[in-house]
Amino acid sequence: MKFNALDYIILIGYILIILGIGLGVAREKKGKKKNTSDYFLASKGLPWWIIGSSLIASNISAEQFIGMSGSGFAIGMGIASYEFMAAITLIIVAVFFLPIFLKMGIFTMPEFLEQRYDNRVKTTMAIFWLAVFIFVNLASILYLGALTIKNVIFEGKDLLIMGYNVDPLWFGIIALGAFSATYSIYGGLKSVAMTDVVQVVFLIGGGLFTTYVALQYLGDNGNAFDGFIKLTEKAPEKFDMILSKDNPQYSNLPGISVLIGGMWIANLYYWGCNQYIIQRALAAKSVKEAQSGLAFAGILKLLLPLIVVIPGIVAFVINSDPTNVHHNEIAKPDAAYPWLLHNFVPNGVKGLAFAALVAAIVSSLASMMNSISTIFTMDIYNCYIKKDASQTHLVKVGRITAGVALLIAIPVAILLQNLDQAFQYIQEFTGFISPGALAIFLLGFFWKKATANGALFAALGTFIFSALLKFATPDLPFMDRMMVVFFICVLIMVIAAYIEKKPVTSAKSIIYDRSMLVTGRGFKIASFFIIAFLIFIYIIWW
Repeated sequence: MKFNALDYIILIGYILIILGIGLGVAREKKGKKKNTSDYFLASKGLPWWIIGSSLIASNISAEQFIGMSGSGFAIGMGIASYEFMAAITLIIVAVFFLPIFLKMGIFTMPEFLEQRYDNRVKTTMAIFWLAVFIFVNLASILYLGALTIKNVIFEGKDLLIMGYNVDPLWFGIIALGAFSATYSIYGGLKSVAMTDVVQVVFLIGGGLFTTYVALQYLGDNGNAFDGFIKLTEKAPEKFDMILSKDNPQYSNLPGISVLIGGMWIANLYYWGCNQYIIQRALAAKSVKEAQSGLAFAGILKLLLPLIVVIPGIVAFVINSDPTNVHHNEIAKPDAAYPWLLHNFVPNGVKGLAFAALVAAIVSSLASMMNSISTIFTMDIYNCYIKKDASQTHLVKVGRITAGVALLIAIPVAILLQNLDQAFQYIQEFTGFISPGALAIFLLGFFWKKATANGALFAALGTFIFSALLKFATPDLPFMDRMMVVFFICVLIMVIAAYIEKKPVTSAKSIIYDRSMLVTGRGFKIASFFIIAFLIFIYIIWW
């Protein structure tokens, strides 16, 4: 099903709205130049509703729409544990992590490591993060977004430009990068966060409509609820939240470890120690605003499986039905969501659904570039290259860094097209850094005796032990591997602390205390709702 004029009008209208808001917010007042706080932390003035919206818009990217739908196609609702567990994790981070970060007034996660440990730990982790953000996250967002453009707009066919056949994947990668760079590089975090509010409306609204249309197709007389019932009947194995060992996808979601094992490592690291995500909370007006923002994001997280996983299961049921005219049309899991858009979303609404997908991709690209520029500028450039740089010079460096990171990620994105499940690729290789980073942060928060040398050994060990276990025990699920490496890194830090026996100084003992355990009423109500909802879901689909 091709785009018609109305689809293009909706898509172009969305693009103009985002550019208008992004560039409008980016404008500097006459006689005033942005400083680093303005550019990297939105002048530390973000309210809870912008923080929560921006967190979700940044998190829901192509790897959610495309990658998780692909995993929904291959695995089923079990992959939704990433979303459900993330909702709980957001509450934990809001209570125990944020008060420390905001009390310290930091710009970046490496800056926390410098204040808690030393400059070596900060620099090591800053370099690791820059590499992962550029070569894994930024590149994969570009690839998955471009894949969608190729399959939905160009229907997988080559694009003819000046008499030459051009792969639409290349065109999509460049177009998405250029769009996100247009406002985010100039405007900084405030432009990113403000446009994210609009982005989240598009992506949730458009995403829910796509799910509704897909379920209507399965239901009798176009009844979406009936379609959902039939979905559970035709593919009951896809609604197992906890996979058994005989499930072919067990290595990706290793049974009960999803609830009590490595997924906690992935989620606590991603939501609590990841510059790409936590930067919005660092820009909050206050601790309570930041906590309310994370609670709001946690509630929105509960909607995501309906938007990103159910469509993949619908695609599986249709594709595996030999009596259906669309039988066996999907070549690989990551093609499931674009295939649904192409075949089932009607003209006139396809533009809205596709705008939702573009919104998710562009918001994540903009956020990732901003985080990369923040870490490089504040933790590398200002510390090693030009220590006496002015505020306006650092903002200029941040803008240049974002552009360079994008140029590096583009060719890497092109190389990712041979992957089967891009979401699993992202999780596995991010899992190389997650265990050690989380160990360093947790012991830094809650154990005064943790030392810089122990943290440095953990930072290096997380890659070494992850690589060794990956090749020495190829059958060990990557989530279980993350848990094992996490405990190894914790053990390394404990042993180092007792060998060194260094006295604890106040400057190096920035830890959580009970005085920080203060939350608002709205936060408590949201937390209760999230916990009750998840207990209900896991009881039903255990």
